[in-house]
Parts: sequence; C-alpha cells; structure tokens
Amino acid sequence: MAENEIPEPPDWSDARTFFLEPDLWHEPYELDASESHHLTRVLRIREGEDVRVLDGRGREGRFRVLPYKKNAKAVALRLLDEWTYPEPESKVILAAGWTKAARRGWILEKAVEFEASGIWLWQAERSQFPVPSDIKESWQGQLAAGAKQCRNPWLPELRTMPGGVDELIALAEELGCEHRHVLVESGHKSVMSLTPDTLGQPGRTLCVVGPEGGFTAQEVEKLTRAGFLPATLGERVLRWETAAVLCLGLHWWKRQLGGK
Repeated sequence: MAENEIPEPPDWSDARTFFLEPDLWHEPYELDASESHHLTRVLRIREGEDVRVLDGRGREGRFRVLPYKKNAKAVALRLLDEWTYPEPESKVILAAGWTKAARRGWILEKAVEFEASGIWLWQAERSQFPVPSDIKESWQGQLAAGAKQCRNPWLPELRTMPGGVDELIALAEELGCEHRHVLVESGHKSVMSLTPDTLGQPGRTLCVVGPEGGFTAQEVEKLTRAGFLPATLGERVLRWETAAVLCLGLHWWKRQLGGK
C-alpha cells in the first residue's frame, strides 16, 4: 500500500489493537511486557492470529502473532501490511492548568479521542500542587490506551510547564501557533465566542484553560498582551475539564465536516 494512502477499515475488533513505540517499529517486532500480557492473558490471542498495531506517529500495521511461551514477557510479531496516515492540516493544542489527578486522567483519554495535537499541563498560580518537570510513564500509558480504544494513529504530544504562563507563551512563540485563545468568563472585555469555525482553521490552534480555581488577572493580562484572544463558550460557568473537552470537541467536529 502506498504511503499516505488510507486503507479501508480492516474487519477486526478494536479490542485487538496494540501499541508499539515508534523507535521499536523494526525487526524483530516485539510487544512489551504490558502489551504482551494483554494479548496472551486478557484477550488470549493465539499464535497465527492477526492484530492491529499503532505507533502513535501516524503508522498502523497488520501483524501476525508468532509462537510464544506461556507467561511470555515479550510476544514477537511478523509484519504483514503497514500504512501511514497524514497529519491533519488543522491541529489543536490544549493547554490545561495543572489540577487534581482524577480529572487529568479523564482529559488525557478525551484528548486522544478528539485527536488533539498536543496537551500542555502548565503551572498556574492557582494550581493546588506543583506540576512535575518530567512526563510520567502512566500518562503515556493512558494516551496509548485511548488511542487503541478509538483507533487514533496520532498520539498528542504531552508537555509539562513548571515555568507557568511565561513558559507557555514562550513555547507558543517558538512553535508559531497561528491561532491562540484563552478561555475567560463571558463578561471579559473584547471576548469572542468559540465556535467550530473559529477553532477549525488550518494551522495550530492553542486553547488555554485555567486550573480548577481559574486564572488570575495577571495571567490573563500576560496572555492577552502576548496575542492570545479572550474567548468564551457561553454564559454558563463550566468546570475546567468541561471547557477543555468542549474546545477539543468543537475543533474535532469542524474537522469531521471539512475533512481536514
């Protein structure tokens, strides 16, 4: 199959989808211990059966399971077919203020389902706990699990920002994010409404959401001075995770309508 050619959906269950890191996508193809356990002990897939494998960077493959021993720590696979999905022309990055762990896991899963390009967890002044400088392995695992469930070949890039709003602004400049929005209450001056049309434009769209306690006035001032447009999702006060997932959903819906 030619590169960037999108195939017809294979006739198999999404439960038979596994994840293989991009740098391990070469012979000998082997699933890690966690994925191997899921294949052998949970789904009880036998040798000779075919499975789907994603690498999170737009690549998908059909593999055949090779013979393995009971309680195998690594299951070997043989590549049958592979193809690459093109990157979307319109990308959305969610910058969410650092907040409680229970809701972070949920937003990571939804970000994959709605095909976010990136997730930035930034240290807000009202964050209850300090954001770590390193990405936890469990977070990447949640992203991979979400991708397998919804068959999204592209994992969002995950970043943490202990430097707060200043680090966020600097990275937006470095990456050249063409469209930048900061979610504020509807009464803020010069506020615009976020719609599928405002979010689904070509290029990178960065949506900044505050933590559970909201932005401080200083944070909003810094963002607006840096070119971020104050935006609202309506009159009702939404929880931060509701606002975050709604931004992603509006962008996703526009892409479904426009095909980009």
